[in-house]
Amino acid sequence: MPPGGNRAARGVLLVCLAAGATTLLDQAVLTIAVPSMRQSLQATGADVQWIVAGYSLAFGLALVPGGSLGDLHGRKHLLMTGMAVFLLAGVTAATAAGPGTVIGARLAQGAAAGLVNAQVIGTVQDVFHGPARGRALGLYAVTGGVATALGPPLGGGLVAGLGPEAGWRCCLLLSPPCALLTLTLAGRRLPPSRRTARSSRLDVLGLSLLCGCTLTLMVPFIRTPDSGAQALLWGTMPCALAAVLAVQQRLRVRRGRQPLVHPALTSSKPYMLGTAVAMAQFGSSLAAFLVLTVFLQDGLGLSALLTAVITLPGAVGMGLSSALAWRLVRRIGPRTVTVGLALGAGASLTGAAVALWVPAAVLPTALAGTQLMSGVAGGITVSPNQAQVLEHAPPQAAGVGGGILQMAQRIAAAVCLTAVPAVYLHVASGPPGGGHDRAGYALACCVCAGLLGVALLLSLRRDATPPSRPMAPVPVHHADETPFSKEAT
Repeated sequence: MPPGGNRAARGVLLVCLAAGATTLLDQAVLTIAVPSMRQSLQATGADVQWIVAGYSLAFGLALVPGGSLGDLHGRKHLLMTGMAVFLLAGVTAATAAGPGTVIGARLAQGAAAGLVNAQVIGTVQDVFHGPARGRALGLYAVTGGVATALGPPLGGGLVAGLGPEAGWRCCLLLSPPCALLTLTLAGRRLPPSRRTARSSRLDVLGLSLLCGCTLTLMVPFIRTPDSGAQALLWGTMPCALAAVLAVQQRLRVRRGRQPLVHPALTSSKPYMLGTAVAMAQFGSSLAAFLVLTVFLQDGLGLSALLTAVITLPGAVGMGLSSALAWRLVRRIGPRTVTVGLALGAGASLTGAAVALWVPAAVLPTALAGTQLMSGVAGGITVSPNQAQVLEHAPPQAAGVGGGILQMAQRIAAAVCLTAVPAVYLHVASGPPGGGHDRAGYALACCVCAGLLGVALLLSLRRDATPPSRPMAPVPVHHADETPFSKEAT
């Protein structure tokens, strides 16, 4: 049963789940169709990087501004606007004649998805509290697992049945009907927009500095600098902008103005450690899936449909374990995340061993088994960690707190989606027949295991930190606000 003991709360949760499923289904379908799309559009490697990682780039840039706008002006109309843009951009990408149009449309889709998901996290924070919030986030993760499970089989079936040209286009046309359904539900089920932040003035300078910092950090991993001087420039710019942002935020607090990044977020050790854990886990999982897709299709010569079948156990395992993760949390508490990370690192190392030593005849079956392990580990990790992190976001910064969490994940995704496949391709580019594809995949798995190992150490450090109470809500009084009714909360 969904959290929330009334019809209105369940309706709000339904909208949030539909919004999350729509954006995640789009990602899962496209990943499986990338080789076919590249062949159809005659896209270069750089084009593919922008199509795949550019979505995460735009997603990350839109999250914190979207969360801040939602806190200041309400969430309903922003969610609906973002979903409408997402729908139109999806149709544009599906009907594109060249890679440039697809890149532009995917950037627009990513920005729209960031705006939507910032409102989703903020809405869950607004409507649900205590254990109900954890269960709502758990259902959100289950929905992500189901969407991820449906994406590869649907994408693989479309590409296999319709061919490379029509297949990838139909893959991108799966999301517009879902977006239209979400818009309909949002118009009917979401409560009227209301602001939760104390000030109605948006920190434009802070937003600009944060966007610039994110952009300069992510772009070098999507487009390799041409020279050492450019690499040094791209390396120093995010550090300089981050320093200026930190000073600007402190000055804004001293002047009594609402900062973009609430002080409770940066001063909360559990929030910061949990965000770092989420970055490593999210980036590792997306990169591992992309590398596996390329390895199966380009390295082993399997079809898109068979590739989807091999990856399906991972998505199913994540969906099932996400649904049951809250039961494990009741038994062992915050250590659930640590257990999930340890299992995920073990699954990645097992994948490396399988790639190196399992005979070719049973390799696909063995890889499906490692995917099941990875999916179960992800389901145990994602929603409990997300719930722990957001417990330490105060109500007046709920949207920004969720936005920063997801933005950090998208930064990690853009970096890992470029760096880890580059490791695989560097090793796999050896002479044919030398087992270089297997060695490349094994090395990529070890890199992902290393990322999860770092996350594991951070999680252990958080487990050892004495528990602290989340920051108490700051009273918000606005004469022109219409708060949620008791039925909705």
